[in-house]
Amino acid sequence: MPVITLTSDYGLTDYRVAAIKGSILTQKSTAVIADISHEIEAYNLLQTAYIVRNAYKYFPQGSVHIISVDSFYRKEVKSIIYKTDGHYFIAADNGLLSLIFFDMNPEAIYEITLNNRFDDEVNSTTIDIFVPSAVHLSNGGVPEVIGRKITTAKDLSFPRAVHNESEKMIIGEVMYIDNFGNLVSNISRKFFEKIKSNHSAFTVKFRNYVMSNVYNNHTDFVKIWEEERDYHGKAVAAFNEAALLELCIYKGNKNNGAKTLFGMNVGEKVYVEFED
Repeated sequence: MPVITLTSDYGLTDYRVAAIKGSILTQKSTAVIADISHEIEAYNLLQTAYIVRNAYKYFPQGSVHIISVDSFYRKEVKSIIYKTDGHYFIAADNGLLSLIFFDMNPEAIYEITLNNRFDDEVNSTTIDIFVPSAVHLSNGGVPEVIGRKITTAKDLSFPRAVHNESEKMIIGEVMYIDNFGNLVSNISRKFFEKIKSNHSAFTVKFRNYVMSNVYNNHTDFVKIWEEERDYHGKAVAAFNEAALLELCIYKGNKNNGAKTLFGMNVGEKVYVEFED
């Protein structure tokens, strides 16, 4: 049975998430509903893209993903469906889906027309438009019944790491800060390894910090440091589960993690300098 997932910037204090689930269950009492996150920062599309991109692939093929971020009803903003990678994604046409799939073309894009003809009666984009669309798709319905195929949707540029060949460096930036205070950059392992293959050594630099080693994953450095019993508060650069270069403090958290100790925020630069 297809799963309906929910992602929003609504938080868990208000009634909205419960209302969405109630609306789904009213229309389909057997629906399987899963939360991805409701703690997205208000209107933060880049944060949403990182979380959804790295979560959706673990759900069964045919799952329907409702993404209610920057989605409060505005008559001039379309509601759209992306059919991509065997999944359906429902969101406002605000550029979010282009950030999630910056390296992947959708199989099809649809503008949702269900209930849009009753603009004066639409109170909530999610409950009045997204939910019935998701239920229709999860029942095996085709998107052509609830929408019309379109060729383009709003496109936003995903921040990409670049290689400055003359300066022998990769220039990236912090794109996400996780629950442990780790700083996730946009430097991918694949890009790093490609450039590194032409050089003998490298250093990772940010603010006033310099690191000469990058671990393949968190397990590598945890094993080494716990054997040495010398690991509390250590700073490290490693590739995370999404294969992105991450700056972290061992066993850090929101209060004493890399974000706090390094004093960095989203958008700040991370450099990898190479030597021949």
